Amino acid sequence: MKTPPLPQLVVALDVDSSAKLNTELDRLPVELQWFKIGLEVFCAEGPAILEPLHARKSSIFLDLKLHDIPRTVERAVRSASTHRVNLLTIHASGGRAMIQAAANAAKEMAENGPKIIAVTALTSLQQSDLSDMGVARSMQDHVRALAHLAMDAGADGVVCSPLEAALLRADLGPDALLITPGIRAAGEAKGDQKRTLTAAEAVRAGATHLVVGRPILEAANPTESAARLLEEIRVAHGARA
Repeated sequence: MKTPPLPQLVVALDVDSSAKLNTELDRLPVELQWFKIGLEVFCAEGPAILEPLHARKSSIFLDLKLHDIPRTVERAVRSASTHRVNLLTIHASGGRAMIQAAANAAKEMAENGPKIIAVTALTSLQQSDLSDMGVARSMQDHVRALAHLAMDAGADGVVCSPLEAALLRADLGPDALLITPGIRAAGEAKGDQKRTLTAAEAVRAGATHLVVGRPILEAANPTESAARLLEEIRVAHGARA
């Protein structure tokens, strides 16, 4: 069986200004290739916030979690494609037609189109939150159903917690992208993440992209913290080969 590609460490640049983003970039090792841009800084600075990453020749995960009527999401994907991003998130709970509209728009943009990644259940949610929303099925069944819906409708992959990654890898096969936030070191505070694993555990579960924010950015030495995670990913991946 073919060895899967080395999973990517994605640093979540969850800051509120371009000045802070540039400061964080300066503190990180140059070997880091992937960065996530989320709603906070994108709303604060607009598409110009992507320019420092383009200058660095980085890969960009634009995490906007689009969720609207299909036509609106289709147009938003086309607009995002003009900004040369590699991954773009939508919410799987937007439904089949919305997912299809996003996937079709990305494909129409050819090489400029981002991979469409569907968010299943936010890693800040737990079973009691599903109950509050009237969802009776278990978290695992809920994530699994949304992941199948997304992939059937044309998405390239899904966002899931690392706890669901092994199940989804078995379900979705070797080509689906599995993006896992909620990566924490053993014994580390979880913050607002409820469903977490270590980087090595996520790699063994089949994740392709591991999203890490505060454990790197809030570390005493972000370069050393990132380097440790990169090595943990390499070792875990090597053990799978």
